[in-house]
Amino acid sequence: MSTTAHELDSLAPKYQQIRTEMLKQPITEGDGPFKATVESLQQFECPEWFRDAKFGIWAHWGPQGLPAMGDWYARNMYIQGLGKDGNPDQDVYAYHCKNFGHPSKVGYKDILQYWKAEAFDPDALIALYKSVGAKYFMALGVHTDNFDCWDSKYHRWNSVNIGPKKDIVALWRDAARKHGLYFGVSEHTSNYYHWFGTSLGADKTGPLAGVPYDGQDERYRDLYNSIYIDKKDEWLTPEDYPNDWAKEWYFRMKDLLDTFEPDLFYTDGAPALGKYSLAILAYYYNRNMQLHGGKLEGVYTQKNHPGLGTFIPGAGVFDIERGLAQGITEDPWQIDTCLGNWFYNKGFEYKTPLSVIHFLVDVVSKNGNMMLSVPLKPEGTLDEACQNILAEMKAWLDLNGEAIYATRPWKIFGEGGVTEYESKCHNETPIEAQENEFRFTRSKSGEEVFAFILKWPSSQATLIKSFANEKAVQAVELIGYGPVSYSQDSTGLHVSLPAKAPCKYASTLKISI
Repeated sequence: MSTTAHELDSLAPKYQQIRTEMLKQPITEGDGPFKATVESLQQFECPEWFRDAKFGIWAHWGPQGLPAMGDWYARNMYIQGLGKDGNPDQDVYAYHCKNFGHPSKVGYKDILQYWKAEAFDPDALIALYKSVGAKYFMALGVHTDNFDCWDSKYHRWNSVNIGPKKDIVALWRDAARKHGLYFGVSEHTSNYYHWFGTSLGADKTGPLAGVPYDGQDERYRDLYNSIYIDKKDEWLTPEDYPNDWAKEWYFRMKDLLDTFEPDLFYTDGAPALGKYSLAILAYYYNRNMQLHGGKLEGVYTQKNHPGLGTFIPGAGVFDIERGLAQGITEDPWQIDTCLGNWFYNKGFEYKTPLSVIHFLVDVVSKNGNMMLSVPLKPEGTLDEACQNILAEMKAWLDLNGEAIYATRPWKIFGEGGVTEYESKCHNETPIEAQENEFRFTRSKSGEEVFAFILKWPSSQATLIKSFANEKAVQAVELIGYGPVSYSQDSTGLHVSLPAKAPCKYASTLKISI
């Protein structure tokens, strides 16, 4: 039986008492070498497993996917007229009023009960992701809707109390560990205290103009924690966050980290809560070292995005949301991107397999990893289009994986028509590959260079100019075909190719030097 928001009222005193006791407790950075200072956190060194993994899959999945309308449903359902002035095909407010009721009476708190995850089979999904070639997996812990997808100790709005009545993160974790994948969790609340501010508003026009939305009901402030900011580009600073809320965030994250012991901890932004963010990061690193015999095996990812916290260079792995690095980076980095919209969006046009594979090749050539979000339908299944894309990726990685996994950047990342991207969020544009355009990786030993041919040439030959002044090439193999003839001179490496490419997408030359 489902639990409604109003039935959760009976749990409010229990959680209020827990919160009161929690606020009396001191925060801690744990026992270990890391301290809650910028200088200490910059001692971070990326572990080898992450550098070798190259490809992970993310289930960016929670109750906001219920209406199958994409990202930010919980916020946008409180914006009257968004569809008219913003995206006419995604009028979330109108959809919510029609299907659930007016947000002054039926708010986000009420529709949480309808997310059942009734067809969720984490074991089958993780087995599929591993077969495709993912080396790590990340589950969504809590999105900006402030709903914890685990049996949260400090927060009554969680997936065990309401909705699925399941500990979603625990089920993901158990399946990932069973199948030998590294496991990560994401949090999206620390930088977005203002995100739910729309729930504090009211209609500006119509018969219910001025009637407060349910976010103004004090009984539910623990879900709708927020302040109202009218300007779209206005951001908060650590001083703007209520101290009690920031401290509660710290303990919720400590609960998440203690319970699931993740190999990767993702923040949708950068440290934003001052001493609380620094303390939880130090605690994560110290705790991870205790779990691994004194060696740091944990990875924290952060973005450099104005307004979403203070980016600390060197304190973790740099993450670019839907964006590509400009060139080879000194330290490993990660792109987090999605086949479609972050939450399931029925009818959304997905990336093509070619586009995904080109992104993967480009990212790895620049010392990065790609974490790919594969949208799950509300009930917990993949649609046919996602299954088909994953099948294409599996076929490609089965053939070309040795040029991806456990590789390192070569002297340059690419040649021929390459695009220099600015390293920032949302600069992800399709790679329009030209003939004789390549991306490069190398084996750890340096004895092999892999050259990805992004577009199969119309002639049965290609020239890699970057080998003009290299050591003498010993052999060239076209992966999936076999040895090919070649010559090397002052203009580069001339390679003879068969009439047909050995795979549908980027083919790979294995060059022994």
